[in-house]
Amino acid sequence: MRARIYQPARNAMQSGTARTRQWVLDYAPASAREVDPLMGWTSSGDTQTQVRLTFDSRDAALEYARDKGIDALVSEPKKRKANIRPRGYAENFAVDRRGPWTH
Repeated sequence: MRARIYQPARNAMQSGTARTRQWVLDYAPASAREVDPLMGWTSSGDTQTQVRLTFDSRDAALEYARDKGIDALVSEPKKRKANIRPRGYAENFAVDRRGPWTH
């Protein structure tokens, strides 16, 4: 049984980093998905792909995988640098602006 341990990326639609601090263990699919001929839905007989475990740390996820005999592949997260501009949005309303604020 193969699994992947990773930290999820932030939501592309939001600027926050909620739900990105925990580590996730997902099982790799053992069989390919099939299209149901009657309804056209995709399905699979593999129920392990529905399991998604969360852990507080990478070490806890690795220890769980080791205890259960799961072959786990760890994906290290790519750290993003902070997008901090000097004064940022507050610059629009600063008292000491050099020019008039217009739309």
